[in-house]
Amino acid sequence: MTAVSLERSTVPADTGEVTLLIARRVDPGHEADFERWAKGILETAATFPGHLGYGLFRSSGGDAPWFLVHRFRDSEACRAWQESPERAAWFADCRGHHHTEIARRTLTGMETWFAKPGSTRLAPPRWKMAISATLAIYPISVLGGFFLMPHLTTFPILVNSLITASVFNVLMTYVAMPAVSRLLRSWLTP
Repeated sequence: MTAVSLERSTVPADTGEVTLLIARRVDPGHEADFERWAKGILETAATFPGHLGYGLFRSSGGDAPWFLVHRFRDSEACRAWQESPERAAWFADCRGHHHTEIARRTLTGMETWFAKPGSTRLAPPRWKMAISATLAIYPISVLGGFFLMPHLTTFPILVNSLITASVFNVLMTYVAMPAVSRLLRSWLTP
């Protein structure tokens, strides 16, 4: 599966964020038409308040689906897009180049750390996600205490906390959680 780089912004998942992962099958010979349509609908959705970003993953070939990803600030922003006349207009103008949606997942909060594009598996139970997150944050906290915190003692507490939270968040989102979820994949989703 080839990713088309369309994401407009990157915001780490929080407790209210909603991610829609939608799989659509494209009729052979209509891939270029579908890609234009998909880019158009994704860019239109991006104009809605609370839309955080999007992505398009091309089919790996054959009967494999294409995936559209929308990220919203919260369920209200997601619902506003889903019920909008703009979205309805895009679906009224498909021109027969793709079949109906074949799968959809709505992910919220920590589930986005455990989601794998193209997977139809459900997110692991919250208690397993909590254990995984603890295993990821523990080494960051220990190493941060040794290497980062001593350099921040001269800053005011609000600045110190902002720097610490930012560094920890980036390391959790881009380093620790992908590694932990990969290492524990068979336990998280047997």
